[in-house]
Amino acid sequence: MGQGQQEQVATSLAGAVSEEISASLAPVDAELERRYPGDPGTRQPVHTVYVPGDVFAADTIRSWGDQALAALDEHAPDAASFAEVLGLSDELAEPVYSRVRAKLEREPIEDLRIDFEDGYGPRPDAEEDQAAARAARLVAEAYAKGTAAPYMGIRMKCMEAPVRDRGIRTLDVFLTGLMEAGGLPGGLVLTLPKVTYPEQVTAMVRLLEAFEKAHGLQPGRLGFEIQIETSQSILAADGTATVARMIQASEGRATGLHYGTFDYSACLGVSAAYQASDHPAADHAKAVMQVAAAGTGVRVSDGSTNVLPVGPTEKVHDAWRLHYALTRRALARAYYQGWDMHPGHIPTRYAAVFAFYREGFEQAAARLSRYVNRAGGDVMDEPATAKALSGYLLRGLDCGFPIRFKRFTTSCYRVRRCGSCWPTTPAQEK
Repeated sequence: MGQGQQEQVATSLAGAVSEEISASLAPVDAELERRYPGDPGTRQPVHTVYVPGDVFAADTIRSWGDQALAALDEHAPDAASFAEVLGLSDELAEPVYSRVRAKLEREPIEDLRIDFEDGYGPRPDAEEDQAAARAARLVAEAYAKGTAAPYMGIRMKCMEAPVRDRGIRTLDVFLTGLMEAGGLPGGLVLTLPKVTYPEQVTAMVRLLEAFEKAHGLQPGRLGFEIQIETSQSILAADGTATVARMIQASEGRATGLHYGTFDYSACLGVSAAYQASDHPAADHAKAVMQVAAAGTGVRVSDGSTNVLPVGPTEKVHDAWRLHYALTRRALARAYYQGWDMHPGHIPTRYAAVFAFYREGFEQAAARLSRYVNRAGGDVMDEPATAKALSGYLLRGLDCGFPIRFKRFTTSCYRVRRCGSCWPTTPAQEK
């Protein structure tokens, strides 16, 4: 057969066969689309800061930023000293340090949770009512003034019987206060702690439905995070993975799974000295969470360290090294968010994040460029990997580390949205 001559194509099956198979799989197609819609493609904060309800104030975000900057000034006043503490390369030292300082000045907290659970404790009802109403007022004012964190909200008490009514009331007071102050902010986040049974998630769904109906809100407007802090939330009595059932019980409202380092470790009997986010028990729990959440659009957040960077410089440096290492470890395991418990943790949070994305940028950008241009190379990337590469680059942009080659940005968004097809090249997109 000569070159350019068309090949004859023959088939054996009637078109009805394909139609019948498609019809039989239609329910499965619908189920896949409903249960596994994929990542929402929106910004994910790199951390969550918890502040007790009675401590939260109008200047909390700025205060944390100022305290973090003061810690740098005292314990690592220049790029070289900070890099020496963390083991940063000479190439990364200055860009990471300058970007960390700029971040602390501009946006020190990406996600703030006003805590009415463990960090707040049991209080008289009137006192908690006032604190919840005050929190709503301050959050509304922060968004109105442009001083809010990108994401803000509360952690209520859990759905267990002793505190259930109090948790529901606090949530009602807070949300009602926001509505009266002008409506729910776009960055609103709610956290439900100590979930052990899917039925508790269902109860939260019904609660939010009732609030939406009472205020004429669009159904599904309110979502929430599920905090994983008990062994029962990972493995149910019947041997099933409870966390997967919780995601389904949320009816599409779950936005995140947050690992509770210390409650979960204590639940398993881990001694206090060994309760850490890199303990094997923690790794198992987060691996189950990660598999359960994959493809659902629900994001996984790591826990925290309770080793605070306070005291003399030597102790601060030790705490910084620990926090930096734990954050880098989490990032390598695809846990892109974690908790920070002290202003002194923020410099190393951002240093770890910026270094993680900057170190891998050149290789990731080159691989993505070859993929979008259908060029060869020493790695044969498939659509799923290209999607992961674009997600990596976009997370670097989201957290504030500048990527020099902006021409990749559009392709990144295109590939992350649709990793199963060839994107256009950067030249075609200009």
